[in-house]
Amino acid sequence: MDCPSEEQMIRMKLDDLINIKSLDFDIPNRLLTVLHTDDHKQIFQRLDDLKFDTSLIDSTSADNETITDNSATERKLLWQVLAINFFFFALEITTGFISNSMGLVADSLDMLADSIVYGLALFAVGGTAIRKKNIAKSAGYFQLLLALFGFVEVIRRFIGLEELPTFQTMIVISILALIGNGLCLYLLQKSKSKEAHMQASMIFTSNDVIVNLGVIVAGGLVYLTNSKYPDLIVGTIVFAIVGQGAYRILKLSK
Repeated sequence: MDCPSEEQMIRMKLDDLINIKSLDFDIPNRLLTVLHTDDHKQIFQRLDDLKFDTSLIDSTSADNETITDNSATERKLLWQVLAINFFFFALEITTGFISNSMGLVADSLDMLADSIVYGLALFAVGGTAIRKKNIAKSAGYFQLLLALFGFVEVIRRFIGLEELPTFQTMIVISILALIGNGLCLYLLQKSKSKEAHMQASMIFTSNDVIVNLGVIVAGGLVYLTNSKYPDLIVGTIVFAIVGQGAYRILKLSK
């Protein structure tokens, strides 16, 4: 394996084999460790078809503890980021309605989508590659539906007579949410997982960091302009980001 593109070719080639539990790539040393059940002949045959000069170095039995430890670590990580996201969903949707901020409401719904994604991902831990991609696809469709709902709400607020958002609440809560999302992103990147459901989780969290910064800026503009429109514009952008994230996840899950 000379580059990440070869890694992706290998993942695609082996994707539908239900007996594969995990793939561990060492690109500089051109090594691939496959954790699987049953016989390895079909796996080797598919790798050989890629014409990467494949050779079998070693084949040893792995005990159940090895699989369990990996799954337990992934589950622990997902429970951590799920708890952080659900906490900030509750905080932002409450303060968003109190402060009349569409930006905070939009971000809270994005946090709820993330919580559901992490919950779905927990079902994918230890599962097959196909199962993981199907879960990522479900999360993508849910986020797309959430984006459409958000656009409808933003249009309603543009047309209606809404009170000016409380910019202080927008800024303070968004800073706290930014810290929470930064922690989630750190934990996810630290895991270095390239599984589809974990990649989807990192996409969601990266979007959230951008969203938090946008709401902070919107709060400042509400104060400077004495207008509701910066908040609504940022809300629109938030849901556009949500929609884009959904598209990327659906593309990843193919």
